[in-house]
Amino acid sequence: MAARKTTKKPNVSADELKHYYREMLLIRRFEEKAGQLYGMGLIGGFCHLYIGQEAVVVGLEAATEEGDKRITSYRDHGHMLACGMDPGGVMAELTGREGGLSKGKGGSMHMFSKEKHFYGGHGIVGAQVPLGAGLAFADRYKDNGRVTFAYFGDGASNQGQVYETFNMAALWQLPVIFVIENNQYAMGTAQKRSTSTPDIYTRGEAFGIPGETVDGMNVLAVKEASEKAVAHCRAGKGPYILEVKTYRYRGHSMSDPAKYRTREEVQKMREERDPIEQVREMLLTGKHASEDDLKAIDKEIKEIVNKAADFSKESPEPSVDELWTDIYA
Repeated sequence: MAARKTTKKPNVSADELKHYYREMLLIRRFEEKAGQLYGMGLIGGFCHLYIGQEAVVVGLEAATEEGDKRITSYRDHGHMLACGMDPGGVMAELTGREGGLSKGKGGSMHMFSKEKHFYGGHGIVGAQVPLGAGLAFADRYKDNGRVTFAYFGDGASNQGQVYETFNMAALWQLPVIFVIENNQYAMGTAQKRSTSTPDIYTRGEAFGIPGETVDGMNVLAVKEASEKAVAHCRAGKGPYILEVKTYRYRGHSMSDPAKYRTREEVQKMREERDPIEQVREMLLTGKHASEDDLKAIDKEIKEIVNKAADFSKESPEPSVDELWTDIYA
């Protein structure tokens, strides 16, 4: 069964649609390769893959401008690629090599890029939310029109620090978009078993923060909602909450067998709701691209990912002296 078709015409150009397809495919192929390297023992520690959730970050990045900031949790490889960080540098960081974007010291969960305004991957559940508000506070203070995207999951939404942050962000009218990447299972517990609120974004109502739910398997729906949220923040109206309902195909991390759901459930999502297949279908039915065009894009992406993997294996181990660098800045 193919991905569910849509009869609604895309509200973007053919070039934009191809760009979203390419970006999502890059994340998918990169994560598949990362899973292979983990299985080979070349990536150690935890490794949380973004497979299935690609439309979330690609759709949100489509509404950003230069200088906007982003901060997220440990499922962060897709966010790095979507904001333009080098695939080779990301993969080399996963393997703990000198060529990694944090020089091999951060690994999968702790990568940063001042150039791309990416402020991490954070391993402590929910810790990035108040930090994201801090980034937005700096922009509010400077009055520079920038917006911060603070990503967290449905599991982290039950952390107390999230609501302390909501309160402060609302009081100070901070230009921050709180993005709840609701993949429905947190670390392994279904939302309905752990969260009393069916729609998590409504928790912002107590603080006067507007929000909405979004189909996180549809990159165009995410883009449209993101543009609305960004306009709200840039207009000085304070924070906004986007609950993006998505689905991860793999377990919480590579070590999670995901026995809390059935294979049939996952397969149904892959066949009927896959975000990449939906865009592929739009490109083909709209005659914006041929099968050969899409095969060429896939070939190009695979070459980029294979080159990144080779770089991650060939880059040397960090020098011991590297332990003493970048400690305070």
